[in-house]
Amino acid sequence: MAFAGDVHFEEYLAPLASRPDGLAELQDSLGAADLAMVNLETAITTRGTKIGKEFHFRAPASALRTVQGAGVDVVSMANNHGVDYGPVGLKDTLAAKKDSPIPIVGIGADEDEAYAPAILSAKGLEVAVFGASEVFEMTLSRYSAGPEKGGIASAAPVTRLRKAVSAASKKYDVVVVFLHWGLDYQKCPDPLSAETAQVLEEAGADVIVGGHSHRVNGAGWLGKSYVAYGLGNFVWWRSKEPDSRSGVLTLSLDVEKARGTGSDGHSVVRTAAWTPMLIGTDGIPRRPGAADTKRLTGLWEQAGACTGLEAAPS
Repeated sequence: MAFAGDVHFEEYLAPLASRPDGLAELQDSLGAADLAMVNLETAITTRGTKIGKEFHFRAPASALRTVQGAGVDVVSMANNHGVDYGPVGLKDTLAAKKDSPIPIVGIGADEDEAYAPAILSAKGLEVAVFGASEVFEMTLSRYSAGPEKGGIASAAPVTRLRKAVSAASKKYDVVVVFLHWGLDYQKCPDPLSAETAQVLEEAGADVIVGGHSHRVNGAGWLGKSYVAYGLGNFVWWRSKEPDSRSGVLTLSLDVEKARGTGSDGHSVVRTAAWTPMLIGTDGIPRRPGAADTKRLTGLWEQAGACTGLEAAPS
């Protein structure tokens, strides 16, 4: 399974959203895995009114085919830009979700839909994928999904998400939670993120990954879960470091262990590999030369030191 960070189609990236092959070069990195996922940090609309915040992101529904063309199998829209264009934008986003060529998690017409996982299949495994946000800002306060209320899945509090993850862990082989969490530009996980990771590990999540800080943060094993606190930007409108530091996280899972019934307390994630990349002036991430690859790999390894996570599975 492969994971990458934030994707949008702002400013000079906008033309990509009308091209199904606009991100096709990512198929040999992100798309090379059996299953791949990113955070789609934009409303899917060309209408609506901006809600009161500094930055507003949107893209047409055709952007979903562009993301699919990168080899992505599922996206989360549980983030602080998923409802940037208010109720009209949300209505369009939900309509686009219904017609999307790939599953969208973390947003819905009500809480049942927003917290529902996408069910993917690979190597004979059924994989349940959730998306949720615990970034405390306008989107979460005004547009969290509820009974008969559309919006994003909230992990603040984590109660509803924990119950959904627990139920899924009893039904599916692998459970993935993609979170929007943490603080802008943080280098180490904040206490809330660490607490949420612990709760979800105990609930049965096998993979807990996410971002929001626009920085590549540390990763490792927490009990039977693999946790990555910050995947950074991915397809993005800023191409200078440290904003341009990016990459693909590829996790290898033990298929036979995942097929087994019950938990023996050990992780199904056996290895984790970080492929460092740098976002170019066109907004697309690419593998850098040998010197930058070594430097960025070192930064990735250093970031793990403040996470409290294990460097290898138990």
